[in-house]
Amino acid sequence: WIGTEATTSQVASGAGVFNLATKEVTYAKNIFAKLYPASTTKILTAYMALKYCDDLDATVTVSEHAADQAADSSVCGLNAGDTVSIRTLLYGLMLRSGNDAAIVLAEQISGSEEAFAELMNQEALALGASQSHFVNPNGLPDENHYTSVYDLYLMFQAAIADERFVELISAKSYEASYTDAQGAAVTKTWENTNQYFVGYATAPEGVTVIGGKTGTTKA
Repeated sequence: WIGTEATTSQVASGAGVFNLATKEVTYAKNIFAKLYPASTTKILTAYMALKYCDDLDATVTVSEHAADQAADSSVCGLNAGDTVSIRTLLYGLMLRSGNDAAIVLAEQISGSEEAFAELMNQEALALGASQSHFVNPNGLPDENHYTSVYDLYLMFQAAIADERFVELISAKSYEASYTDAQGAAVTKTWENTNQYFVGYATAPEGVTVIGGKTGTTKA
């Protein structure tokens, strides 16, 4: 509980705690309310990439569109012509929260952001997330891009059923290696933004944090 004097913009508009052992919702605040997911959108993008990409070591080329991201947005720093593996893109998506990585994956799977967004909506609905609608793979603000706490819970549960997703979100860092358009090697280190992992927050007693996905926008 936070007193009104200490309330900041970080106070959640919606939140939920779900006990999987007892199938009970032990805490709920606006869990069915329409909220803007920001980069938690990338949970569904990662789930779909793992579902639709057979070979995570296969490489793809970064398009001009994917590389053309706003300077103030969260990116991996990919450039047009870079050749990157699906696996590396997934770590860039979930650890660095790269909006560019999200678009590369979307284009690889569906050919375009728009087509991928249609597939996102189909996949979300198939998981029971009926109060969601997506228009992009990364969560950049749009009034038609929304979800709810409960829908996000459903999508996250589907994602963590895949051990590869658990590996992604539980990594504290990742050493990315790929090739640029000129064939030169590129190496980068991407750190997990989970505050429990990087020491900015302490988990409650008896709680083990496996991982998750952060997301922030002014919306």
